[in-house]
Amino acid sequence: MPDEKGVESLARQIKITGRAYPLFDIAQMILQKPERHAVVFSVKKNAEGQPIQPLFVCALDDSLWLSEAEAIAHVLKKHFSTFYLAERTATEPPKGKYTFVAQCGMSDVILGPPNYHDYQNQLRKLHAERFSRVPFEMYKSRVRIVRDEEVVKKWIDNQSWKTEYVCLNLPEPLRLDTLEAVEKHFRETHKENIIKPVESHTLVGTEARVLRSPELLRLVRSVWEDQRRFPLQIATVLSQQFASHGLQFFKVNKTVTHVCIARPHHLDMEATPVSEGVKRIVDHINTHPKCTRRRLMEVLAPAQAGTDSPKEDTPPPANAEPTPEQTAVIADLHWLIHQGHVIEFANGTLETAKKPLPRPPRPESTPREKPGGPAPQTEVAETGEAAVSEPNVESASVPGPESGAAEGAKPTEDVPFAEKEMTAPEVSAHETPPTAAGQEPVETSVGRAESQS
Repeated sequence: MPDEKGVESLARQIKITGRAYPLFDIAQMILQKPERHAVVFSVKKNAEGQPIQPLFVCALDDSLWLSEAEAIAHVLKKHFSTFYLAERTATEPPKGKYTFVAQCGMSDVILGPPNYHDYQNQLRKLHAERFSRVPFEMYKSRVRIVRDEEVVKKWIDNQSWKTEYVCLNLPEPLRLDTLEAVEKHFRETHKENIIKPVESHTLVGTEARVLRSPELLRLVRSVWEDQRRFPLQIATVLSQQFASHGLQFFKVNKTVTHVCIARPHHLDMEATPVSEGVKRIVDHINTHPKCTRRRLMEVLAPAQAGTDSPKEDTPPPANAEPTPEQTAVIADLHWLIHQGHVIEFANGTLETAKKPLPRPPRPESTPREKPGGPAPQTEVAETGEAAVSEPNVESASVPGPESGAAEGAKPTEDVPFAEKEMTAPEVSAHETPPTAAGQEPVETSVGRAESQS
C-alpha cells in the first residue's frame, strides 16, 4: 500500500504543477522505493473462522513470525540479555581417561566420547537446534570419531566449567541449569507479554525487505515481483487516495489512466464568452501539436520585443522578471488548466480538451403485451419518435491495462472518478503497462516538483 504521507505530498505537487501524470507510472515509482510504501500481512481463515496460518509479532522489535516457537527462539537469541544472565563457574573435570571424542561432521561441534553419559543428549540437542530438517539417522551417520589429543583436551576443558542462567527482573533470584529450563521459564513467565498472535500486521517497506522469517521473506519477494510486472494493487489504492485529495482521472485513447487537477472539459468558445488572451492560447495549442508551455510563452509573450522566430534551445535569462504580457498568459493558462480546458502532460506537452463525440441512440425495443392487459405506453415526442434519454458519459474505471499512448494523444472526457465502479481488468501475467511515448519518467518529474517545494 502507498504511504499516506507520500501520497499527500504527491497530490500537493500535482495540484501545484497542474500536470497530468500516468497513474501506473506513479505506482511503479512508489513500488521501487521501499520507504514510499508499506506491506500489510493478514491471515486467511477457514470455514470455522480459525486462521489457516497464524501470525505472531515480537513486541521487542516488531518482527513477524509464522509460529510461536520461531518467535521464542528469536527472542532467546537476539534479546537473551534482556531476561537472563549467563554465568560460568569452575567444576570438576570428567573422571576417567578419554582418547577420542565424537565430532559433528556438519558443524565441527565436539559432542564428547560416545560412552559419556551426556553424549546422546548433546547429539539430539544439536540435531534439533540446527539440523532438524535432516533425518536423525542421516545426521547421526555424519558424526565422526576424532583421536586428536588437542580436540580431546578442548572437550575436557569445556566440561570443567558449569554454566548457570540467572533470571533477571524478578523479585527473587532464580538460577537455571540448562537452556531447556530457560526456554520453559520464558514460556511460563514472559511469553504472553512478548509474543502475541495477530490477524493483521503492517510493516514499512524497508522493514519488510529484511524480515527474519525465511518463508515470509520469500512471500514478500514473490508479491513484489508480481506487482513490479503490473502494479495493480498499488494503483488501485493509489487512485482511492488521490480521489480523497480531490484529484480527478481520465484516460488517453481509452487506455492510459492519468491523474490530474481537473478532468478534460471542452471549451466551446462560440457559446462561452472568453477573453482574447484565452482564445489566443487555445488557438495556438490547437494549431501547434506538441506545443509546450515554454514555446507558448515565447510565441505569445516573448521576453524581447521583435522576436519573430524564437529558438527552442535558447534558455531564458536567469532571474528575469516576467513582463506584464507574460504574467497575463501565465494567468490565462493557469485558469485553462485548472478548469480542464487544457491538459499539460508529464512530458510538458499541452493539449486542449476535445469535444466528446455523441453516442449513437439506443435501439428502440418493442414492448410485449401482457396477457389480460394493454401494452405499456411509450412516451412519444412531437416528431412521433420514441424519446430516448441521453446516455451517460463513460466513467473512468481505475485502474485499467495500460497499452501506451502516443505523444499528442487526444484525451477523452469522462465523468468524475467513482470508487464503487473500480474493477480490475484481465491482464496478462507478463504484461507491463508501458509509459506513453515521449513522456519523461514520472519519478524525475514528481521528484523535481517535490524538491522545488
